[in-house]
Amino acid sequence: MRCLGGFPPHRDRIPVPNPSPKPPVRRGRRPGRPLAIVAVLVVLALAAGWLWHRHQAAAAQGGYRTEAVQRSDIRVAISSTGTLSAISTVTVGSQISGQVTDVLVDFNSHVKKGDVLARIDPSTYEAQLEQGNAQIASARASLRNAQAGLKNAELDYQRKADLGRQQLVAKSDVDLARAALDQARAQVNSAQASINQQTASLKNTQVNIDRAVIRSPVDGVVLTRSIEPGQTVAASLQAPELFTIAEDLSKMQIELAVDESDIGQVKAGQAVSFSADAFPDRQFKGVVEQVRLAATTANNVVTYPVIVTVDNGDGTLLPGLTVNAEIEVNKRANVLKLGNAALRFKPSEGSPLADLQPADPGRQSQSGNRGAGNANMAGDLQDLAATLGLNDAQKAAFDAALEPMQQRQAERAAQQGQGTQSTQQQGGSRLFGGGPRFGGQGGTPDAGMQAQMRSRMRDRFNQQFAAFTATLDDAQKTKWNAAMEAQLNAKRVTIYKLANGKPEAVMVRLGSSDGSSTEVSGPDIAEGDEVITGEKSSAEAK
Repeated sequence: MRCLGGFPPHRDRIPVPNPSPKPPVRRGRRPGRPLAIVAVLVVLALAAGWLWHRHQAAAAQGGYRTEAVQRSDIRVAISSTGTLSAISTVTVGSQISGQVTDVLVDFNSHVKKGDVLARIDPSTYEAQLEQGNAQIASARASLRNAQAGLKNAELDYQRKADLGRQQLVAKSDVDLARAALDQARAQVNSAQASINQQTASLKNTQVNIDRAVIRSPVDGVVLTRSIEPGQTVAASLQAPELFTIAEDLSKMQIELAVDESDIGQVKAGQAVSFSADAFPDRQFKGVVEQVRLAATTANNVVTYPVIVTVDNGDGTLLPGLTVNAEIEVNKRANVLKLGNAALRFKPSEGSPLADLQPADPGRQSQSGNRGAGNANMAGDLQDLAATLGLNDAQKAAFDAALEPMQQRQAERAAQQGQGTQSTQQQGGSRLFGGGPRFGGQGGTPDAGMQAQMRSRMRDRFNQQFAAFTATLDDAQKTKWNAAMEAQLNAKRVTIYKLANGKPEAVMVRLGSSDGSSTEVSGPDIAEGDEVITGEKSSAEAK
C-alpha cells in the first residue's frame, strides 16, 4: 500500500544510518577572567591602603585644619583718596575796574612770564593822566609866582634892615618886612609841595594805566578763564579772578586725607602708588613730601592732610583727577608669614590643645630646638649690629656685651634634667610668658604682665649693653634704641603647630601685617610648618 503522492509508507522507508555524534564540548573558565579578578583585588587593596593612609593622616592631625608657614614679602600700606593738583597755582585778577577789550589766551594756553593775557579799556585813567599833567603845570606856575614874590620880599627886607640900622625907618617897618619875607618863603614851599602831590597822583594814574594790561606773573598753563571781551570788571573791594595758571604741570601733588589712626605710621619720603579712574590700566608712583598738622574733623572723624609729590613729565596726569592711593609704610622682604586665622585661633574648652603650653627657651621642644629663645634674640641683636657700620672698637664692645647672653644660652642648652622638668611643670617660659601663672589665655600673658616683663628686659639690656652704647655716635645710638624698643614692644602670641604629627604650642613674635597675613618669628617656627587654624567637626574628621 502506498500513500498518496507516491511515497512509500513509513514502515517501508529505508533506514539511514545516524552520523557519528560530536563529542560534547566542555565549558571551562576563560583565560582573561583570573587577570580581571587579580586587577580588582589590586584596586581594592590600593583603595583600602589609601583610605587607611588618609585615616592615619587624619588621626595624626587630630582633626585640625592647618595652614603652612610661608616665606615671602609683606607690604604694609595705608589706603586713602585725594585730588591731583599743580604744585603752584596762581590766580590772576584785576586791580582796576573797566571794560575788557581783548582776551588773548584761552584754556590750556601755554604762557610765559610777562605775556599779555587781556586788556582793559584805559580811557578813564588816560583822562586822569591828562588832568594830572595840567595840575602839575598849574602848580609849577604857582611856584614861579611864589619864587618871584620871595625875591621881592628879600630885597625889601634888605633895604629896610639897612635903614633901620641907620635909624632912618621905624623898627616896626623892619619887622613887617621880615614877616613878608617869611610869608613869601612859605608860599614857595607850598607851591613846591603841590607839585610833588600832583606828580605822585600822576604816577598812580600811570600805574593804573599799566594795570589795564593783564600779564602772566609766571610760566605755566592757563587752567581757567573767567572773562570774555566786552565784560565789565569791577574791582571795588577785591580783585576779581580772571585766570588760573598752573605754574608747572610736570610736577604735581596729591593732597590725601589720612585717618588719625594711621597718621602715626606716615613719614616723609615713603613711597606712594596710586591709580586714577581716567587711566585704569596704569599705576603711578609718588613720594610723601609733607605731613601737615592742620587736622580737620568731619562727622567725628579726624583726618590729616598728607602731601604727595608726583612726577608728571609725560603730561598724562591732569589737575583735578581723583586718585586712590596707597602709602607704603613698611615692607619686609623674605620673611616668614602666617595667615591671621592661625593667630586668632584659640582652643575650645575641653580640647586637648587647651592644656598645651609654649616651650621654655631653655628646654628642647618636640621640633628639636634647644635654648632657641636666647639664640633668636642674640641673632637679632647681631643682625642689628651689622647694620650700624661699627668700627673695630665698637665691634669688640658689642661682642663683650653679647658674650654673657651666649653663655646663658649654652648653659640652658646643656640643661636636660630636673631644671628643665621644673620649668616645664611651671607652665612655660618666664621670658615669653605662658601657663596659668601669667593669667593669659592660651599661654599668652596679660597686658600688665607683658609690661612688667618688657620693663625688666629693658633694664637688663640697658645695663648689659651700656658700655657698648657709650661708644656709638648719635645716629647709631638712635637706630640702636629704636630697634631695641621694637624688639621689646613686639607683640607675642601663642600658636599651635603640628610637630612630628603631634600638636605643640609655641610662642611667636609678630611683626608687620598686611591685613591678611602677619610676619612671625621665633625659635620654634620655620618655613613649611603646619599651624593649626581651627578644629574640624566630627563630620569633617570623617
